[in-house]
Amino acid sequence: MFNDQSIIETIQQRTSCRNYRDAPIAEALQTRLRDFLAVTPPGPLGNTPRFELIAATIEEREALRGLGTYGFIKNPPGFVVGTLRDSRELEDFGYLMERIVLFATAHDLGTCWLGGTFTKSRFAARIAATPEERIPAILSIGASAERRTLRDTLLRRLAGSDHRKPWAELFFDGSFDRPLEREAAGDFALLLDMVRLGPSASNKQPWRIARAEGGWHFYVQRTRGYIGSDRSAIPLADLQRVDIGIAMCHWDLTAQEQGMAGTWDVNPPYLTPPDDLTEYRASWRPRA
Repeated sequence: MFNDQSIIETIQQRTSCRNYRDAPIAEALQTRLRDFLAVTPPGPLGNTPRFELIAATIEEREALRGLGTYGFIKNPPGFVVGTLRDSRELEDFGYLMERIVLFATAHDLGTCWLGGTFTKSRFAARIAATPEERIPAILSIGASAERRTLRDTLLRRLAGSDHRKPWAELFFDGSFDRPLEREAAGDFALLLDMVRLGPSASNKQPWRIARAEGGWHFYVQRTRGYIGSDRSAIPLADLQRVDIGIAMCHWDLTAQEQGMAGTWDVNPPYLTPPDDLTEYRASWRPRA
């Protein structure tokens, strides 16, 4: 879709890159990236966060060291910084940032989502963020080092990056007490497979999708007390809603490539969530 490569291949190829070649992104590729960011369309829910590519300075690399495992990001040559103005934009932010991730992957660049709060950071100053703009996440970006380091392998293992929840925990048919059988999903099984491969904060995989009333309905399964949730005592970016945007991106781009037309809306079905941690976020409905 972005570089004569199928979106399915791109999603399957994408991994979180923590170890970069210590060299700037090629000038021609920087231009392609900036051109891509400059024509960012509205997200599926109608919002348009803004995104900028910046070259990494020594100070910005050092700034990551105070952010837990982000301190293990080695030699990132650049960052994509995104801003939004309203918390209602979080799903669109996740959708559009993941679209950038897949564009980068299709051009043989590695990326890693770095979520948290960057609103008052040097990253905000670099893109002249206004007081009204928030930065819920950034991307490190650049050419991946030629082989994964032992440290990176251990980090992926600790984060559970190579493990995915089974279908029965993620996808449902008509009610949340009826898991969706793969055979029953028909042509939509491929879209669900691509959702399942999406990255998520702390690998929580909070997306839950239910088929009902002629549509596919996206829910977030909250992790109780998770930092960043609006139910958390620590007011950081709500990364689990950003994760839903990532799932929506994988679903939507795969559907488009497969010629499956649909529209997004926010109109919940008559489904009873399994608990108070399961929140409806958006629906995709096939278009004739």
